[in-house]
Amino acid sequence: MAWYKGLTRREFIGIAAAAAVAGAATSCSNPKIPWRFLNADEARTLAAICDQMIPPDRDPGAEWARVVNYIDIQLCGPFRDLQPDYKRGIAALEEYSRTKFGKVFAAIGAESQLALMIAMEQGNLSCGTWDGGAQKSFFQMVLAHTMQGFYGDPRHGGNRERVSWKMVDLPYPPVRGQQKYGSKE
Repeated sequence: MAWYKGLTRREFIGIAAAAAVAGAATSCSNPKIPWRFLNADEARTLAAICDQMIPPDRDPGAEWARVVNYIDIQLCGPFRDLQPDYKRGIAALEEYSRTKFGKVFAAIGAESQLALMIAMEQGNLSCGTWDGGAQKSFFQMVLAHTMQGFYGDPRHGGNRERVSWKMVDLPYPPVRGQQKYGSKE
């Protein structure tokens, strides 16, 4: 006899709804995987994209600074409404890369990645349903989030070891929040 046979329809729906809510909550907080929203392949692709936007030179680039970690955290919080845009954009870019190069985006050479990124920024990838406007929007969104993750406060998940702050010789702020300088108000 199945466990659910003795339940009323109302009880069954209640249990199913609770399971759905729990499943949604754990998808953004599973401690067994390093990513909250992205899967490993999406994170690898996004890291390659971000590293093309802020590449390493004498200072570390976006990938080392853990920009993807920042984006992943924000996609389970303030950027939650952008989850479908990230999924679609990454999937479309991967599809284009596999079609054109026979490899995933992260596995193609840096020059090919850069050429593909420039074409995406201009909306010139001929990629099925991913039109030029969607390509440009995805590029601009990832660029903005990459900059936030690279230059923002490390407590939000990016800018590992304050790498960008050190790069521009910005001291780490000793006090957060409201500061009162000798004021007795």
